[in-house]
Amino acid sequence: MTAHAPAAVGGTARPVSGSGPHPVPYTVLSCSVSIDGYLDDATDRRLVLSSPDDLDRVDEVRARCDAILVGARTIRRDDPRLLVRSPARRLRRLARGLPASPVKVTVTGHGDLDPSARFFATGEVAKLVYCAAPVAAACRSRLGDAATVVDAGHPVRLDRVLADLRSRGVERLLVEGGGTVHTQLLTAGLADELHLVVAPLFVGDSRAPRFVHDGGFPWGPDRRAHLAEVRRLGNVALLRYALSDRFDETLGAG
Repeated sequence: MTAHAPAAVGGTARPVSGSGPHPVPYTVLSCSVSIDGYLDDATDRRLVLSSPDDLDRVDEVRARCDAILVGARTIRRDDPRLLVRSPARRLRRLARGLPASPVKVTVTGHGDLDPSARFFATGEVAKLVYCAAPVAAACRSRLGDAATVVDAGHPVRLDRVLADLRSRGVERLLVEGGGTVHTQLLTAGLADELHLVVAPLFVGDSRAPRFVHDGGFPWGPDRRAHLAEVRRLGNVALLRYALSDRFDETLGAG
């Protein structure tokens, strides 16, 4: 990560370009699931799947990243802040010339985002919204100065979004959901590592959201992902998978 990266990220709403090869950020997917692979249950109440030790680990991973990305549905359903919580970690980032928390990023095909959501209303950091071209102007009007809305073409392609983030200075990206975003990144081969935390419970309801949807994943019986680490964190288990040849063991999982 570079000290100037976050300042560069929020500066312009130029459209995403789809021409030419572009490097993309080192991308870490992070999520917690039940034993049967669900991100949540089917009720209106959020199901807590992480342990206190795991939440602290995620906070450390956040502190090491330049940006955090979630899908628009995650913002509407969970209303996350996506901030570094530890005062010590926030101070360490500030001492390096970085904002206290990473840049916040979301993607949306419909633009139906509420500027009062905590994603936008908390944290003195840049917020980027990659929006489908047909609704970008309306989304920009709705959000006002709460975020920089970027015309991401139609349909929104995450490879282009990641390339644009890299061009804005993002070197390490943490993706915290939801299932649609995880599926698109995994099937496109855009993830470098996966932090999968398994909670000791079953949801047992097919109406609930799953970690991923149907898709053509690069890893299967003939090409298996590399399990780089297993760690017990209270009553949950962290499985850390290496998904690309860019995998960096020294970065750690928090």
